[in-house]
Amino acid sequence: MALPRDRIRAAYERACRMDIEALKPGNVHLFADGHGMSAAHFVTSAEVTAGPLTDPGLPVGQRILEAVRATRSAVATNTNLGIVLLAAPLICAAELPGGTLRAKLGTVLDAMTMDDAGAVFAAIVTADPGGLGDADNDVREAPKVGLLDAMREAAGRDLIARQYATGFADVFDVGLAAVRAASARGESGMWPAIFAYMAFLTAFPDSHVARNHGAEAAERTRQEAAAVQVELAAAGDEPARISLLMAFDRRLKTQGINPGTSADLTVASLLVHDLGVQLA
Repeated sequence: MALPRDRIRAAYERACRMDIEALKPGNVHLFADGHGMSAAHFVTSAEVTAGPLTDPGLPVGQRILEAVRATRSAVATNTNLGIVLLAAPLICAAELPGGTLRAKLGTVLDAMTMDDAGAVFAAIVTADPGGLGDADNDVREAPKVGLLDAMREAAGRDLIARQYATGFADVFDVGLAAVRAASARGESGMWPAIFAYMAFLTAFPDSHVARNHGAEAAERTRQEAAAVQVELAAAGDEPARISLLMAFDRRLKTQGINPGTSADLTVASLLVHDLGVQLA
């Protein structure tokens, strides 16, 4: 079954909205701005990128580039490069007939070309993500390999690239699993998204934090998140949960730490969950 464009677009915008409504410590959300960005920046970014990301006339790389350009034009900052990189192939997969979303995603990833690589490299340079440095200088040049090979080369240092290299294994096996588990035990509202975010934050040192603050800071953040997760499980009610998460949020933002990759992976997990329900 292939989903029509309007339903895919609605699913993408819904995933972005659910993410920004969730209290994700260290990241931007409706409870607190941060890192020079507001929740409104992310809402606008979702709205302006939904069109190019769901344009069936564009290949995956060009969708990413046009979405990044739309974001830059609308909010003049990089709010969503990781989200766009993850959402584009998932959306392309949802457009294909037959098979599961995961199987169709593999088809999309395997079919990417050098043109896709060039467009994605241009998108990364346009977005100018924080911490882009010497290790990433190759994106400023014409690609020498296809996009999937380039992502495989970067997979050890970047969790977004790792998704391309592994068929989005972490999105399906960590994030989607957390969303489903939370929903199964009766969590609702923002909580499935929060538990997906915390699952990523505790499973891996966040690569955005590592890029900007170093590997040790990323590992410290992961360890602190693991301790908070234990407290979260023991918290008796929603006000106690919110108080716990807000305290962690303040600690991270005071240090300038933004686990942005964990947030991007959360959006992808919410999108996979929504698309999977519709395709079932």
